[in-house]
Amino acid sequence: MDEHRNAVVIGGASGIGRAIAAAFAANGYRVVVADRNAAQAADVAAELGPPHTSAEADVTVEASVEALFAQTPDPLDAVVNCAGISAFAPIVDHDADQFRAVVDTCLTGGFLVLKHAGRRLRPGGAAVSLSSLNARQPAAALSAYCAAKAGLSMLTQVAALEWGERGVRVNAIAPGLVLTPLTEPALGVPGVVEDYVENTPLGRPGTVEEIAAAALFLCSDQAAWITGEVLDINGGAHLKRYPDVLGHVTKAFG
Repeated sequence: MDEHRNAVVIGGASGIGRAIAAAFAANGYRVVVADRNAAQAADVAAELGPPHTSAEADVTVEASVEALFAQTPDPLDAVVNCAGISAFAPIVDHDADQFRAVVDTCLTGGFLVLKHAGRRLRPGGAAVSLSSLNARQPAAALSAYCAAKAGLSMLTQVAALEWGERGVRVNAIAPGLVLTPLTEPALGVPGVVEDYVENTPLGRPGTVEEIAAAALFLCSDQAAWITGEVLDINGGAHLKRYPDVLGHVTKAFG
């Protein structure tokens, strides 16, 4: 292993983040698996084995994010931010604190990661944020998530514009339907998965490994002339309509 290739994967304890941590570890990076669930992050790092390590980090707390990057090895080559939460409620019924919590994690948290990672990334380094199909496709009852992810996609482009002269690249990945702990509650509602698949030209959900491969590519030398990109990885779902999740929930539960 080249010990001078260092990556931080935030939200690396489960789902897409876990797959990304594993992919980077398998491709010559020394990975810091960071997550607010410190125990789970430590378990993932232990599975990856030395020299990979873990760290506790909460993207909603600036001091936590700053401390994370203060202790990461030099030089810092790659940062992938997968931290995210969602909430489900029509706008007129949406609890304001719950709305703020989603924005705080998905958008403000993304800003804090970029702010402190940007101070550490070497020339030629790369940052990748996890956006969403919902950054471009609205979904009833997902106002907080849609707004936050749309903001994160634009934040990606602003950071790419600011950091280009330093040779630091900033991109985002916008997945469609991927089976993860975050999507599991919605996918348990009758009709939701079928509606997703019907509106995905390639006719299936994605896998965490497919998203991880894209993150690895965007941080590699093969993507040396790619920055400010929000890469749709959704089987073509952005070409059709977003599933009527609220309709399916109302039909199932009233």
